[in-house]
This record gives sequence, C-alpha cells and structure tokens, in this order.
Amino acid sequence: MNRRDLLAAAITTPAALSVARAQTLSSDDYRQIQAGRDEPILEPDLPIIDAHHHLFDRPGLRYMIDDYLTDTRAGHRVIASVYVETSAFARTDGPEVLRPLGEIEFANGIGAMCDSGRYGCRVCAAIVGHADLRLGDEVAALLDRALERAPDRFRGVRQVTIEHPSRAPYRFIPTRPPTGVMKSPGFRPAFAHLAKRALSFDAAIFHHQLPDVIDLADAFPDTTIVLNHCGHAMAMDLDASAREQIFREYRHLMIEAGRRPNIYCKVGGLGMPFWGFQFEERRDPVGYRELAAAWRPYVEVTIEAFGPNRCMMESNYPPDGRSAGFVPLWNALKAIAQAASADEKAALFHGTAAKVYRIPMADQEPSQRAKP
Repeated sequence: MNRRDLLAAAITTPAALSVARAQTLSSDDYRQIQAGRDEPILEPDLPIIDAHHHLFDRPGLRYMIDDYLTDTRAGHRVIASVYVETSAFARTDGPEVLRPLGEIEFANGIGAMCDSGRYGCRVCAAIVGHADLRLGDEVAALLDRALERAPDRFRGVRQVTIEHPSRAPYRFIPTRPPTGVMKSPGFRPAFAHLAKRALSFDAAIFHHQLPDVIDLADAFPDTTIVLNHCGHAMAMDLDASAREQIFREYRHLMIEAGRRPNIYCKVGGLGMPFWGFQFEERRDPVGYRELAAAWRPYVEVTIEAFGPNRCMMESNYPPDGRSAGFVPLWNALKAIAQAASADEKAALFHGTAAKVYRIPMADQEPSQRAKP
C-alpha cells in the first residue's frame, strides 16, 4: 500500500493507521487533490453546502481546517459544510460509549470558529458523529451528551458498516470494520433513540447491503437515513460484463431504496477505488469532463431514485482526492446536473443538505430556513 492509499484507508477505518505510523505525505501525494485548479469554474455563483467531508490530524496523515479552506477558496462557492466522523480526536479514556464526544467537541469548535464569518465557508455547520450502535440503550447517554455539547450543530451519527465477501476492497481497508453491525442485538434498540432526538443516521455500506438499509427504513419510518456515496456500488477488479451486471443490480436496489421517503442520498464518494473507475491509478491529472463521463450513470440513477429533494452533493474530501481535484470534482457534479432546473440545482447543491441537517441559509428569511 502506497502513501496515497493510506489517506483513504485512514478515513474508512482509523485502525488502519497502524500501517501508516511515522510515514509522511509528500506534496506529490496530494497531486490529485490539488489538480485542476486552473479549470474554469462552472456556475461559480451556485451556492454549495458540501454534505460530507472530514478533518483529521494523525501521524503522517493530516487534512485540517486550513487544508479544507484552501480547497473551498479555489473557486466554487462552498458556503457551508457537514462534518462526518472518522473517529478523529476521540477521547482516549472514560467509558467506551462516550469516547466519540471528543470528535464532536472538536468539530463543534471548528464550527463555532467559522460561524464568525472570518473564513467565508461555515465549515462544520452540521456534525455527524460516531456511535457504536451495537451498544444498545447505552448509546442514549452519548446522544444526550452530544446534544448538550453541540446543540446547534450535532445532527446525527454514522457507523461504518461496509462488508464484502471478497478480499478485493480490503486492500484499501487493512483493518476491517466489525461485521454484522446492523444485525447485532444492540443495533435496533440503539437506533430507536435517534428519532426521539430528531437525529439522523448516515449509512455507509456497499450496494449489496441496500436491502438491510431498506429493511431498517421500513422498521423506523420516523428516522431519517442518509445513504452515503450514491449507495457505493462495489465493482472493483471486475471485467466489463461483470460491471454491467453490478450496475443492473445497483440500479434495481437504488430504485427500491428510493421508494422509502425517509431515505435520502449523498451524491459523491465516486473518487474512491471501490467503484472500479481506476482514476486513482492515473499519474496525470483527471479533468472534470472525464470524471463526469464515468460518474454520470451512477449520479443519474441516484437522482432518478430519490429525486433532487432527497439528494445532496458531497465532496467526500479528502478521500475522493485520490481521483479528483476539488475543482474538477465539483465541476463534474455540476456538469452532470447541467440540464436540471434552477430549483432542482438549488436542492441538489444546498437545499436538501440544509433541510436534512438543519443548516440555516444566510440569504433566507427566518421563516424560510430549514426546520427539523
């Protein structure tokens, strides 16, 4: 595993840092992240709420507020963002169930700092923290403490539950996430505490696990579920015929998931290697037209399944930086949505995220702002 691979692995599972210890990322490792800054910005005035990004500072692996602001200032009008957990800055002592509070407190501090208006983008305007939902009713204490510590920003939780029968994806996930999380005895008792507190659940899965998410949505119709990364079709290391079969399965499952009104979907995460596009193997910068051509079928299926009012665009930065610079990434998403109406673009690029994560839009009247 090279050093750029470690960047994505550390996001997917922080335990992967055991193989990253004491390594340093050179400027070349961020080649794709910084690539494409000379591209013309498509629709530069379109407000964007980045519905999914990370911040972390680990041995040899750093992407912090200054790095993210450098990206948001590269030309696209990113006005706010949703911070999503990677178990960064978790507490190292105290009850295990409460340790994720450290990361929530960190992100809340960034959010408070950016609310000053000094930095342009309201980074961490909403926070999705970690919770181990296998712990059942114990999770209630974490949720209540998080709401006390970050009442204006804490909006939900995520627990990575990706599983796959082959070894292929685990080249990028050296330490596997726990298996059987959604079927564990404590999961649904813990999940039941979310709706009571108007909190959402971010679902990080591969496409073949969509039936589990659908079943969960049916069992908890009052809980908002946010599907990460376009449902994440797992198609790496496959030939063209097998990829076509995966796409057919993926489309069927996404349409079925879209029939559940409490499931929303983030449009992005397409820079990760699991899709099989292989852009991460390229040594030359990848422009937005090439990204848009590869990503379009999956983005269009997602929007077809859920509609613009239940879709929200994400950068998934920095993991998607393996394949796409920040400027080309947003250009690609804008290019794919080019034929959408003004209202549809508003929903996709900021409205849905504002609604789901309750992020006020500065240019709206108070009565028009997103409500729980």
